[in-house]
Amino acid sequence: MVRGKIQMKRIENATSRQVTFSKRRNGLLKKAYELSVLCESEVAAIIFSQKGRVYEFSSSGMQKTIDRYFEYKKEVLANKPETEEGMQHDIANMVKEIERIEVSQRKLLGKDLDSCSVDELLNIDGQLKRSLRSIRARKAELFKEKTEQLKAKEKLLLEENDRLSLKEKLFLEENERLSLKFRAKPWQTLAQQKGATHNSQSSQSSKIDTELSIGPTEIRFF
Repeated sequence: MVRGKIQMKRIENATSRQVTFSKRRNGLLKKAYELSVLCESEVAAIIFSQKGRVYEFSSSGMQKTIDRYFEYKKEVLANKPETEEGMQHDIANMVKEIERIEVSQRKLLGKDLDSCSVDELLNIDGQLKRSLRSIRARKAELFKEKTEQLKAKEKLLLEENDRLSLKEKLFLEENERLSLKFRAKPWQTLAQQKGATHNSQSSQSSKIDTELSIGPTEIRFF
């Protein structure tokens, strides 16, 4: 069951307030004990109830922890003024530097120039000219890089085109060779057939002419 979100304000009902105090007090003391054991740290917790009763936990003795706390506070207070003064000085310098940069940026954008002297305007003009030269140099560098990239791409495309042209040429030559071979083969076969027929007829004629017979001519029926 999901617990509802508890609104952080004083519990008006006295009974509910006492029950919540008891539960959360025990939970807090338990967490303090777990923190001291798990993390090997020195922990002390002091709780005063609404009626003035004291509940406490200390992993190393309450008085020892309190003495250590006061010693720490004494050291911090001894070094705090100098530290705070240095921090305040650094913060003030940072604020001034930010303001100076913002004013300079507005002037470079052509704003708030009424209060500028001639020397300041000349200085701003020089800064803008230097910036413009840097921008143009960078633009030229980018154009040069882009041109080199396009030339390299063009070279690759030309090489690919030559390769494809050579491949097409070889394909056409092979296709022409196969076409010539296909056209020549039927004529060659017909010539071979005619030669074989001629040889067969010659052989039969030679066989008939060489047959001789002696005596009366006989009529032969075949």
